[in-house]
Amino acid sequence: MANKWRMHSNPDNLTHILSGPNTKAELQFPVSRVDRLLREGQGAYRLSSATPVFLTAVLEYLIANILDLAGKEACTNHRVRISPEHVEMALINNENLRRLFQPGAFSQPAASPHLPEK
Repeated sequence: MANKWRMHSNPDNLTHILSGPNTKAELQFPVSRVDRLLREGQGAYRLSSATPVFLTAVLEYLIANILDLAGKEACTNHRVRISPEHVEMALINNENLRRLFQPGAFSQPAASPHLPEK
């Protein structure tokens, strides 16, 4: 039986050899860690094998959106690095993310943000 972790000379076959849940779903976040945290949380007695993959994909999508908005916020402030204040301003200025993250969820108050008029 061939060792599935052995490196072969053909890089095209590498995805077939190393086929974990992260590779199959093309995710960067660790599916196994999300699975472990779900099972340790005692929230559900039974979990489908697709549940941690789906939750990992949702978390990765949310973080990518937040970082994209925070990067744009940093660019408007003529900064190269994203700071926690940029992340907070991005969360406050986006209506959907503002509803998802309540105002009490931030660790320190930033400068008064520009809130759009309703």
